[in-house]
Amino acid sequence: MEMNWSKASLLAQAMGKIDETTRAVTPPIHVTSTFIRDPDNEYRSGNVYGRPDNETVREAESVLSMLEGASSTLVFGSGMSAATAVFLALKPGDHVVAPKVMYWALRNWLMNDAVAWGLNVDFVDMTDLDTVAAAIKPDITKLVWVETPSNPLWSVTDVAAVAAMAEAAGAKFAVDSTVATPILSQPLALGADIVMHSATKYLNGHSDVIAGALSTKRDDAFWGRIRRNRSMLGQILGPVEAFLLLRGMRTLDLRVRTQSASALTLAARFASHPRILDVLYPGLPSHPGHELAARQMSGGFGGMLSIRVRAGEEAAIRTAANVRLWKRATSLGGVESLLEHRASIEGQGSPCPTDLLRLSVGLESPDDLIVDLEGALDVNS
Repeated sequence: MEMNWSKASLLAQAMGKIDETTRAVTPPIHVTSTFIRDPDNEYRSGNVYGRPDNETVREAESVLSMLEGASSTLVFGSGMSAATAVFLALKPGDHVVAPKVMYWALRNWLMNDAVAWGLNVDFVDMTDLDTVAAAIKPDITKLVWVETPSNPLWSVTDVAAVAAMAEAAGAKFAVDSTVATPILSQPLALGADIVMHSATKYLNGHSDVIAGALSTKRDDAFWGRIRRNRSMLGQILGPVEAFLLLRGMRTLDLRVRTQSASALTLAARFASHPRILDVLYPGLPSHPGHELAARQMSGGFGGMLSIRVRAGEEAAIRTAANVRLWKRATSLGGVESLLEHRASIEGQGSPCPTDLLRLSVGLESPDDLIVDLEGALDVNS
């Protein structure tokens, strides 16, 4: 009898696939670059060449499709590769609506390269639905891009409301759900057409893979252009990286839930700290997006938060310099806790306050993380 196993169980076993040749529980890594053609000149295996075809890649994609409730998933060589693949499936002259606050590298690419290529991009406050509605132009806007919670201020966008606006205007709607992960949020179920992840972050979770992923609600012509571009531009993820991604995803449910609980503990502790001006975390009732996040996220509010140091930029940088357990490094979503002065990374034109430290909460004891950060803050006393 076929059982209706939970996503958590299917994830732990990477869909339970067993290698038919060896009966191995852990699937092999398929590293071949080319495949045998049948005697009658056909490719009945479905595999022709390694640039579009790899079984290890497909195994990782099947797990993500299961998690997202997607009809199809494609994994890429990086998060940026996945994100830009969506925009490159548009045509020069197309209109795009994107967030003012979003992952800086993608925002920078949109402001410069995408515009130079021919896209018309408007950046808006995605937390203000009236502003979003005014920016979307029926039959002119071809893509609405949302990131929620958004990096590094962790603002929250109403996915279902924006999805309805995009659909009414005839635009595709894509959601960067890197921080929420499929464990806490299901953008496709809320009306999104495509969900994107920097798989480097939580999906892999061990800071040893660069990868990206796109999952789609329907395998339509737009998705076909993305698929073709991945093949033609050589954007597929390598098989070893796909194996590591697949291995990392097996513990995704446990990692994300633990990191979310720890992040909430830290946010609550530092919300009243005398040397902290503000804590930005959707799990706090004081956060302006808290009620919305509680409606469209389930099981937690994510492992990311930011703190604003009351004494300003120099004090924030000094705090970062004096942590011991936290690691001063960019990126997020790994098992180790990371801290960085985000404005230094983003540079001129960043909407990030200069007194802000971005925190990626890992799997260490939250008590230890609190002690370490409090000690670093004491340097400013």
